Amino acid sequence: MSLTVLVDYDSGNLHSAQKAFERMAQEGDLGTITVTSDPDLVAKADRIVLPGDGAYPSCRAALDDFTGLFDAISQKVKSGTPFMGICIGMQMLATRGLEFTETAGFGWVPGEVVRIEPADATLKVPHMGWNDLVVDQPHPVLSGIATGDHAYFVHSYHFKVANPADLIAHVDYAGPVTAIVGRDNVIGTQFHPEKSQATGLRLIQNFLTWAP
Repeated sequence: MSLTVLVDYDSGNLHSAQKAFERMAQEGDLGTITVTSDPDLVAKADRIVLPGDGAYPSCRAALDDFTGLFDAISQKVKSGTPFMGICIGMQMLATRGLEFTETAGFGWVPGEVVRIEPADATLKVPHMGWNDLVVDQPHPVLSGIATGDHAYFVHSYHFKVANPADLIAHVDYAGPVTAIVGRDNVIGTQFHPEKSQATGLRLIQNFLTWAP
């Protein structure tokens, strides 16, 4: 039976994400969902999900504090295992983050994480709440999801990709704000799919069946 692990590294409440993934796995008979910080269990996973809430530097430091955990994730991703990053888990895919201080990312999707700067000065940062997706290019994880479908965001920084081919979707917040990035067997969402109702649940289901 397929095993999907949600990585727990003390950087966010995993309860709602766990419930959403378990619901879609159960509905589609798509295997087992396990929350873990055990590198040995990560090494056995068929799919990996890395959530993250808070600030980029603290999330990266917290992940590195778990001995062997990032190495296990990295080895699996390099071997072709499907991977999803959520929120800061998506941002850490970048080359570097510029929140508070420059922090090295994974470098799996080239680019940098920069502060959102809306052209309309009346718009507040953080970008918080519902926003309509604009699909830039098709992707299997977006099957059944189209431009105009909405997702739930809470963030002050966004992922500026180096290669436009890695930008899967964005939203408009008086200027483009990255919503989804992807390259090879890696996908990342700035929004929280577990809080994005039908759109988010469909994306989770697609990820659980994705075979890059």
